[in-house]
Amino acid sequence: MVKLQGKRIYLGTLEKEHCRKLWDEFEYDFTNPTEHLNIGHSIEKADEWFEQIKKEQGNSHIRLGIFLNNGTIIGDIALQDIDTKNRSCSIGMGMSKLEYRNKGYGKEAVKLILEYGFNNYGLERITANTSETNISAQKSLEQSGFKLEGKERKAIYLAGKRYDRYNYGILVEEYRKENQ
Repeated sequence: MVKLQGKRIYLGTLEKEHCRKLWDEFEYDFTNPTEHLNIGHSIEKADEWFEQIKKEQGNSHIRLGIFLNNGTIIGDIALQDIDTKNRSCSIGMGMSKLEYRNKGYGKEAVKLILEYGFNNYGLERITANTSETNISAQKSLEQSGFKLEGKERKAIYLAGKRYDRYNYGILVEEYRKENQ
């Protein structure tokens, strides 16, 4: 079982019950939409998600749960679309409840997964994409050393409106320089 320990959180292996809890507790942010609204998904959909995680784990993805130090699962984070030939991947993250967002947990989770990706998995470049509306993700990425590399104009359609997609990246040498 993997456990990457931070100050207020740790990243650990996702089990079926964790996926079900994240699925069941997810709260959509209607005031600041950052992703598509998915309604009517059954618990079987959470089980399918868990099976997909198991299938991809260690191959094309490394997905871990974000846990408070008391063991409460609050989200998930992943190194995804891992390209071993080019030593690169993208990062994705989600928090289940609104109360866990904008508290610094995401920034801490990003720091832990970057350390693992660069120092243990041998990655040399990690990217992230986010909507222009997701200010908290932008801050978390920038505070973690990611650089804004560009934007795709009107590339995301959410809640009846079009938004720009921001593309971020961090190189292993930038990460190491910031974390000496």
